[in-house]
Amino acid sequence: MRRSLSLLLCGALAAAALTALGAAPASTATAAPASKPIATVPGDPLAGSGSVTRSALTADQLASNTAPTATVANDAFALPAAAARPHHIFEGTLTLNGVATPGGFTTVKDPYGYASIAALKHLPPFSVQLVQNGSHLVPVVRGVQYTDSPYWNLAVGAGRVWSEKGDRGQTRAALPFALIERNANCVHNGVLTFLFKNKTVSNVRYQITSETCQYFQFDLWGQVNASYTPGGIAGAKEIRNAYAAEVADRLPTKPISALATDHPGSGLDLSAFGRGMTPSALSTLGFVYSGVNYVGSCPTRQGEYPFCEQMLLPSYSTAKSAFGGMALLRLAQKYGPEVADELVKDHVAEASGSAWDGVTIDHTLDMATGNYASAAYQADEGGPTMSAFLGAETYVDKMTAALSFPHQAAPGTVWTYHTSDTFLATRAMDDVLKDRAGASAEIFAMLRDEVLKPAKVGPDSLTTLRTGNDPAGAPWGGYGMFWTQDDIAKVATLLTVDGGAAGGNQVLHPGLLSATLQEDPEDRGVTTSGAIPFHYNNGFWAQDFSSADNPSFTSSFSVPFMSGFGGITVALMPNGSSYYVFSDNNEFAWRSVIAESNKLAPMSGGGS
Repeated sequence: MRRSLSLLLCGALAAAALTALGAAPASTATAAPASKPIATVPGDPLAGSGSVTRSALTADQLASNTAPTATVANDAFALPAAAARPHHIFEGTLTLNGVATPGGFTTVKDPYGYASIAALKHLPPFSVQLVQNGSHLVPVVRGVQYTDSPYWNLAVGAGRVWSEKGDRGQTRAALPFALIERNANCVHNGVLTFLFKNKTVSNVRYQITSETCQYFQFDLWGQVNASYTPGGIAGAKEIRNAYAAEVADRLPTKPISALATDHPGSGLDLSAFGRGMTPSALSTLGFVYSGVNYVGSCPTRQGEYPFCEQMLLPSYSTAKSAFGGMALLRLAQKYGPEVADELVKDHVAEASGSAWDGVTIDHTLDMATGNYASAAYQADEGGPTMSAFLGAETYVDKMTAALSFPHQAAPGTVWTYHTSDTFLATRAMDDVLKDRAGASAEIFAMLRDEVLKPAKVGPDSLTTLRTGNDPAGAPWGGYGMFWTQDDIAKVATLLTVDGGAAGGNQVLHPGLLSATLQEDPEDRGVTTSGAIPFHYNNGFWAQDFSSADNPSFTSSFSVPFMSGFGGITVALMPNGSSYYVFSDNNEFAWRSVIAESNKLAPMSGGGS
């Protein structure tokens, strides 16, 4: 926009100069192009009467300075069926004041005693710039935001605005938000609400009643004074239009129950979806088939989460696949598959010792560097060196811990699971990229701009956690990304149905992608240790199945999958369908869905 305005200004000055010299400008009849209208978000405008019966979070309660004593049902924050069009437009900065002291806190699960830290039981500094498109309230910044808190970072999702007759001419707003544990990947999902007019806002009521976090679970709530600074949003119109396009680009969604309705002759057993998962530990699940995202609910301790499509979900080790693995596939597509065979020590200056002789990027993504303390299944991942790595916040401390395992075997011969290996692989790939694209290139930015954005992954999933708790730090690689239902469904679709093509271009190397998905019998990666042998290739797990597992499996096949700490699985089925589940009770019960997927016909682009 600045460039076009500058060109118009230069044209006007040139015309004036020509006139002063006695010459006429070539043409003065061409008008500037008309301003692009603001796009409407699908589903708008609201058509309700505003006649809402409300007993919780009323206008009187939001105006009161009396502190709430408990959480309330989450439907009090939800858009009601009778919601009317908003009376006012919100555009500016919302700041929650005094968040460091008020509020309530109840521990649900806390084996490590985090709740003994008083300051951890409150919100971090909370200020967000917002624009409005119809009944949608959109943060200017999406994804993780680093705060000044020693305990929490923040993410704010897109919410809604509407009018109710009981709100005395004010407009009601509700927003989803998430607290993200500093230097960790846990996500605690909350919601807030307030009333506003042109220049004023009521108090803000907030609460957190769910999470995807195996080791720290709590309810948090409060009501605080807030400030509204109208205006000052650069590119507000573009943000509104971008959000309308984002919503329009989401995959069609239906409830899981619609699978049986849409495919009546398949004999699907819908009880398989979520089977084996503790209901109270489940954040959400979904099954993607034939272009539809069949979604589960988003339960909380206070009922359904009001913004299920915006619920932020942690990646944990699914990032090893979606960041580490896909970054390699993108580099291979750009520069050739031989980049996988480049040596880590040639690209990571700190890996200069003999332990890294002959260790390639491919070995490192396969967890087969030959550097380990114990070859027992997951022993190193639960050991002191990995604890030091995961606890380290600075780049130096993380790199030191990552390089602390002793050399014990030839590269490519022994599989030992290390989150630190993916960190090293992404550091090496970052240097490979810089060698070819220049010092300003960065590995996560490449993945974001050249893979995720063309696949229409939304902005909530376009950031990652980094060293130093700093947006300029090095990305962790092995964990630290975030998903929504739509975003993880699109990543799965990119890998399976779309064969690594997005935006009309092949963005992932088809040969390496085929190997990653266990479709190349000559490259199945490394066989893991443990009671159940898996394959591990380019950051992706895979398990073999045959008629011994289920009589309906008339031929042998393999299911590649992403896996994350606590109970996160994204399984990529042979017929092109995919199943994702996010939970936090250390349950990885997803195999019952394979038999149900097997009842559905292969999709175009999927296997057989």
